[in-house]
Amino acid sequence: MEMIMTEVDLADRIDLTIRNDQQIVIQTLAGYIPADSRNLAYQAARLIKDRFRIAAGVTIYIQKNIPVAAGLAGGSSDAAAVLRGLNQMWDLGLSKAQLAALGSEIGSDVAFCVYGGTAKATGRGEKIERLPAPPPCWVVLAKPPIGVSTGEVYGKVQMSSNAVAPKSETIKQAILAGDYNQICHHLHNDLEPVTMSLHHEVLQIKERMLESGADASLMSGSGPTVFGLIRNEGQVHRVYNALRGFCDQVYAVRTIS
Repeated sequence: MEMIMTEVDLADRIDLTIRNDQQIVIQTLAGYIPADSRNLAYQAARLIKDRFRIAAGVTIYIQKNIPVAAGLAGGSSDAAAVLRGLNQMWDLGLSKAQLAALGSEIGSDVAFCVYGGTAKATGRGEKIERLPAPPPCWVVLAKPPIGVSTGEVYGKVQMSSNAVAPKSETIKQAILAGDYNQICHHLHNDLEPVTMSLHHEVLQIKERMLESGADASLMSGSGPTVFGLIRNEGQVHRVYNALRGFCDQVYAVRTIS
Protein backbone atom coordinates (compact mmCIF):
# COMPACT_ATOMS: atom_id res chain seq x y z
CA MET A 1 0.00 0.00 0.00
CA GLU A 2 1.20 3.50 -0.88
CA MET A 3 -0.76 6.63 -0.11
CA ILE A 4 -0.30 10.34 0.41
CA MET A 5 -2.22 11.79 3.35
CA THR A 6 -2.62 15.34 4.60
CA GLU A 7 -4.51 17.02 7.42
CA VAL A 8 -7.50 19.30 6.97
CA ASP A 9 -9.14 21.48 9.60
CA LEU A 10 -11.98 19.10 10.44
CA ALA A 11 -11.46 17.41 13.80
CA ASP A 12 -13.12 15.50 16.60
CA ARG A 13 -12.64 16.74 20.18
CA ILE A 14 -11.20 14.30 22.73
CA ASP A 15 -11.30 15.01 26.48
CA LEU A 16 -9.39 12.68 28.82
CA THR A 17 -10.07 12.39 32.56
CA ILE A 18 -7.96 10.11 34.75
CA ARG A 19 -9.95 7.69 36.92
CA ASN A 20 -9.00 6.16 40.27
CA ASP A 21 -10.21 2.74 39.16
CA GLN A 22 -8.89 0.56 36.34
CA GLN A 23 -11.74 1.20 33.93
CA ILE A 24 -11.62 2.64 30.42
CA VAL A 25 -14.89 4.45 29.83
CA ILE A 26 -15.99 5.90 26.47
CA GLN A 27 -18.53 8.71 26.62
CA THR A 28 -20.12 10.36 23.59
CA LEU A 29 -23.38 11.92 22.51
CA ALA A 30 -23.01 10.22 19.12
CA GLY A 31 -25.09 7.08 19.42
CA TYR A 32 -23.68 5.58 16.24
CA ILE A 33 -20.14 4.93 17.51
CA PRO A 34 -19.25 2.00 19.82
CA ALA A 35 -18.44 2.74 23.46
CA ASP A 36 -16.54 -0.51 24.00
CA SER A 37 -13.43 -2.34 22.78
CA ARG A 38 -14.51 -1.93 19.14
CA ASN A 39 -13.68 1.77 19.43
CA LEU A 40 -10.11 2.60 18.35
CA ALA A 41 -9.81 5.22 21.11
CA TYR A 42 -10.62 2.49 23.65
CA GLN A 43 -8.04 0.20 22.02
CA ALA A 44 -5.41 2.94 22.25
CA ALA A 45 -6.04 3.43 25.97
CA ARG A 46 -6.04 -0.33 26.59
CA LEU A 47 -2.78 -0.79 24.69
CA ILE A 48 -0.92 1.95 26.54
CA LYS A 49 -2.33 0.85 29.93
CA ASP A 50 -1.32 -2.77 29.42
CA ARG A 51 2.05 -2.09 27.79
CA PHE A 52 3.19 0.24 30.58
CA ARG A 53 1.27 -1.39 33.44
CA ILE A 54 -0.71 1.72 34.33
CA ALA A 55 -2.93 1.20 37.37
CA ALA A 56 -5.24 4.15 36.74
CA GLY A 57 -8.19 4.22 34.40
CA VAL A 58 -9.42 6.91 32.02
CA THR A 59 -12.68 8.39 30.81
CA ILE A 60 -12.55 9.31 27.12
CA TYR A 61 -15.17 11.81 25.97
CA ILE A 62 -15.49 11.97 22.18
CA GLN A 63 -17.24 14.82 20.41
CA LYS A 64 -17.64 13.57 16.84
CA ASN A 65 -17.26 16.03 14.00
CA ILE A 66 -15.55 13.80 11.44
CA PRO A 67 -18.05 11.56 9.61
CA VAL A 68 -17.99 7.92 10.72
CA ALA A 69 -17.01 5.09 8.33
CA ALA A 70 -16.20 7.71 5.72
CA GLY A 71 -12.64 6.93 4.62
CA LEU A 72 -11.36 9.99 6.52
CA ALA A 73 -9.44 8.24 9.34
CA GLY A 74 -11.73 9.68 12.02
CA GLY A 75 -11.39 6.70 14.34
CA SER A 76 -7.64 6.58 13.75
CA SER A 77 -7.27 10.26 14.62
CA ASP A 78 -9.17 9.66 17.87
CA ALA A 79 -6.84 6.78 18.73
CA ALA A 80 -3.78 8.93 17.98
CA ALA A 81 -5.13 11.72 20.20
CA VAL A 82 -5.60 9.26 23.06
CA LEU A 83 -2.05 7.93 22.66
CA ARG A 84 -0.57 11.43 22.67
CA GLY A 85 -2.78 12.63 25.51
CA LEU A 86 -2.12 9.68 27.82
CA ASN A 87 1.60 9.88 27.06
CA GLN A 88 1.52 13.37 28.58
CA MET A 89 -0.95 12.71 31.40
CA TRP A 90 0.83 9.57 32.57
CA ASP A 91 4.27 11.15 32.01
CA LEU A 92 5.53 8.25 29.89
CA GLY A 93 8.03 10.32 27.89
CA LEU A 94 7.43 8.48 24.62
CA SER A 95 8.62 10.05 21.36
CA LYS A 96 6.32 10.50 18.37
CA ALA A 97 8.11 7.61 16.69
CA GLN A 98 7.38 5.36 19.67
CA LEU A 99 3.75 6.49 19.76
CA ALA A 100 3.44 5.88 16.02
CA ALA A 101 4.81 2.35 16.47
CA LEU A 102 2.14 1.72 19.11
CA GLY A 103 -0.46 3.23 16.81
CA SER A 104 0.44 0.86 13.99
CA GLU A 105 -0.63 -2.01 16.25
CA ILE A 106 -4.13 -0.52 16.36
CA GLY A 107 -4.83 0.46 12.76
CA SER A 108 -3.15 1.32 9.47
CA ASP A 109 -3.81 5.09 9.66
CA VAL A 110 -3.00 5.67 13.33
CA ALA A 111 0.74 6.12 12.82
CA PHE A 112 0.14 8.95 10.36
CA CYS A 113 -2.39 10.55 12.70
CA VAL A 114 0.19 10.59 15.51
CA TYR A 115 2.49 12.70 13.33
CA GLY A 116 -0.15 14.73 11.49
CA GLY A 117 0.87 17.11 8.73
CA THR A 118 1.47 15.56 5.32
CA ALA A 119 3.17 12.23 4.63
CA LYS A 120 3.61 9.31 2.29
CA ALA A 121 2.61 6.08 4.03
CA THR A 122 3.70 2.64 2.85
CA GLY A 123 3.54 -0.95 4.07
CA ARG A 124 0.35 -1.29 6.11
CA GLY A 125 0.50 2.45 6.71
CA GLU A 126 3.10 2.18 9.46
CA LYS A 127 6.05 3.44 7.38
CA ILE A 128 5.79 7.22 7.37
CA GLU A 129 7.81 9.60 5.18
CA ARG A 130 7.17 13.17 6.29
CA LEU A 131 6.47 15.71 3.54
CA PRO A 132 5.97 19.48 3.45
CA ALA A 133 2.41 20.77 3.38
CA PRO A 134 0.85 21.00 -0.08
CA PRO A 135 -0.08 24.43 -1.47
CA PRO A 136 -2.98 25.83 0.59
CA CYS A 137 -6.45 25.28 -0.83
CA TRP A 138 -10.04 24.63 0.09
CA VAL A 139 -11.34 21.07 0.31
CA VAL A 140 -15.01 20.21 -0.05
CA LEU A 141 -15.86 16.81 1.48
CA ALA A 142 -19.10 15.00 0.66
CA LYS A 143 -20.19 11.68 2.16
CA PRO A 144 -23.22 9.88 0.73
CA PRO A 145 -25.51 8.03 3.19
CA ILE A 146 -24.03 4.61 2.45
CA GLY A 147 -21.60 2.22 4.12
CA VAL A 148 -18.57 0.70 2.41
CA SER A 149 -16.89 -2.58 3.33
CA THR A 150 -13.17 -1.79 3.31
CA GLY A 151 -12.30 -5.49 3.20
CA GLU A 152 -14.49 -6.07 0.15
CA VAL A 153 -13.01 -3.08 -1.67
CA TYR A 154 -9.40 -4.07 -1.00
CA GLY A 155 -10.17 -7.67 -1.93
CA LYS A 156 -11.48 -6.68 -5.34
CA VAL A 157 -8.43 -4.49 -6.03
CA GLN A 158 -6.07 -7.33 -5.14
CA MET A 159 -7.91 -9.68 -7.48
CA SER A 160 -7.92 -7.21 -10.37
CA SER A 161 -5.24 -7.55 -13.03
CA ASN A 162 -5.97 -4.00 -14.19
CA ALA A 163 -4.90 -2.21 -11.00
CA VAL A 164 -2.90 0.89 -11.95
CA ALA A 165 0.68 1.18 -10.68
CA PRO A 166 0.95 3.47 -7.64
CA LYS A 167 1.21 7.17 -8.52
CA SER A 168 2.14 8.31 -5.04
CA GLU A 169 5.68 9.20 -6.11
CA THR A 170 4.33 11.58 -8.77
CA ILE A 171 2.10 13.30 -6.22
CA LYS A 172 5.01 13.42 -3.77
CA GLN A 173 7.17 15.24 -6.32
CA ALA A 174 4.35 17.70 -7.06
CA ILE A 175 4.03 18.42 -3.32
CA LEU A 176 7.79 18.91 -2.98
CA ALA A 177 7.64 21.34 -5.92
CA GLY A 178 4.63 23.14 -4.44
CA ASP A 179 2.83 22.63 -7.77
CA TYR A 180 -0.93 22.73 -7.14
CA ASN A 181 -1.85 22.10 -10.79
CA GLN A 182 0.29 18.97 -10.96
CA ILE A 183 -1.22 17.69 -7.72
CA CYS A 184 -4.68 18.12 -9.22
CA HIS A 185 -3.63 16.51 -12.51
CA HIS A 186 -2.15 13.39 -10.93
CA LEU A 187 -4.74 12.61 -8.23
CA HIS A 188 -5.36 8.87 -8.30
CA ASN A 189 -6.92 6.19 -6.10
CA ASP A 190 -6.85 2.51 -7.13
CA LEU A 191 -9.79 1.87 -4.81
CA GLU A 192 -12.05 4.43 -6.47
CA PRO A 193 -13.29 2.40 -9.48
CA VAL A 194 -13.99 -0.58 -7.23
CA THR A 195 -16.10 1.42 -4.78
CA MET A 196 -17.83 3.20 -7.67
CA SER A 197 -18.80 -0.15 -9.17
CA LEU A 198 -20.46 -1.05 -5.86
CA HIS A 199 -21.94 2.39 -5.09
CA HIS A 200 -22.83 4.58 -8.07
CA GLU A 201 -23.45 7.52 -5.71
CA VAL A 202 -19.68 7.98 -5.39
CA LEU A 203 -19.35 8.59 -9.13
CA GLN A 204 -22.32 10.96 -9.08
CA ILE A 205 -20.74 13.05 -6.31
CA LYS A 206 -17.41 13.23 -8.13
CA GLU A 207 -19.10 14.30 -11.37
CA ARG A 208 -21.15 16.94 -9.57
CA MET A 209 -18.04 18.34 -7.86
CA LEU A 210 -16.22 18.73 -11.16
CA GLU A 211 -19.25 20.15 -12.96
CA SER A 212 -19.77 22.77 -10.24
CA GLY A 213 -16.19 24.03 -10.34
CA ALA A 214 -13.78 21.87 -8.31
CA ASP A 215 -10.24 21.89 -9.70
CA ALA A 216 -9.93 18.15 -9.06
CA SER A 217 -11.90 15.47 -7.26
CA LEU A 218 -11.15 12.03 -5.84
CA MET A 219 -12.57 9.47 -3.46
CA SER A 220 -10.83 9.41 -0.07
CA GLY A 221 -9.44 6.04 1.04
CA SER A 222 -11.87 3.20 0.44
CA GLY A 223 -14.74 5.70 0.45
CA PRO A 224 -17.45 6.59 0.30
CA THR A 225 -16.40 10.23 0.95
CA VAL A 226 -15.32 12.23 -2.10
CA PHE A 227 -13.19 15.37 -1.84
CA GLY A 228 -12.77 18.27 -4.22
CA LEU A 229 -9.79 20.64 -4.30
CA ILE A 230 -10.54 24.31 -4.92
CA ARG A 231 -8.22 27.31 -4.89
CA ASN A 232 -10.72 30.03 -5.77
CA GLU A 233 -12.68 30.88 -2.63
CA GLY A 234 -15.60 32.07 -4.73
CA GLN A 235 -15.97 28.59 -6.20
CA VAL A 236 -16.11 26.93 -2.78
CA HIS A 237 -19.68 28.07 -2.08
CA ARG A 238 -20.83 26.95 -5.51
CA VAL A 239 -19.38 23.45 -5.09
CA TYR A 240 -20.61 23.20 -1.49
CA ASN A 241 -24.16 24.20 -2.41
CA ALA A 242 -24.22 21.84 -5.39
CA LEU A 243 -23.39 18.93 -3.08
CA ARG A 244 -25.75 19.97 -0.27
CA GLY A 245 -28.64 19.18 -2.56
CA PHE A 246 -27.30 15.66 -3.06
CA CYS A 247 -26.15 14.48 0.38
CA ASP A 248 -26.44 15.68 3.98
CA GLN A 249 -22.82 15.42 5.10
CA VAL A 250 -20.92 18.12 3.21
CA TYR A 251 -18.02 20.13 4.65
CA ALA A 252 -15.90 23.01 3.34
CA VAL A 253 -12.50 22.86 5.05
CA ARG A 254 -8.92 23.90 4.39
CA THR A 255 -5.61 22.11 4.20
CA ILE A 256 -3.29 22.81 7.14
CA SER A 257 0.00 24.54 6.33
